[in-house]
Amino acid sequence: MFEQCLYFNTTSLARQLEREWTGAFKPFGLTPSQAFMLRVVLDKAPLLQSELAKEMNISRPTATRALDGLERLTLIKRQASEKDGREQEIHPTKKAMEMKDAINSASVAVAKRLKKSLGTSHFEEAVDQIRGISSALK
Repeated sequence: MFEQCLYFNTTSLARQLEREWTGAFKPFGLTPSQAFMLRVVLDKAPLLQSELAKEMNISRPTATRALDGLERLTLIKRQASEKDGREQEIHPTKKAMEMKDAINSASVAVAKRLKKSLGTSHFEEAVDQIRGISSALK
C-alpha cells in the first residue's frame, strides 16, 4: 500500500534504527538523540546552541530540551559566550569526556552490524542518498 511513500518508509526505517541505537546507548543512560548530541558537543566544543541545532538539523527549542537533559545528567555545562552575548556556549563536562570513547565505540558497533546485514556499499549508498534527499528538501 505504501511502497512509494517516502514518509511511511523513512519513518518505518527510523523506528527500526531507533531500537538499534537505543540498545547501544542504554548502558550510558542516554537516548539516541542525547548520545548523538553529546558526540557533537564532545567533538566540536565550545559551540553555541544555534551552531549545535544547525549541526544536528533540529530547531533551537528542540536543542534546548535535549541540552537540558544532558545538563541534568551533568554531561554538559553552559557558559556565557564571548562570541554572542545572547547565547551560551556548550561545553562537555569531565564526566562526558570520560565517556567519549565508549559512546563512539557503541555507535560504531551498531554501524558495523548494519553494514554486515546490508553490505557496506549498500549501507553507504543509502546514507548518501538519505543525506542528499534531506539537503534537497531544506
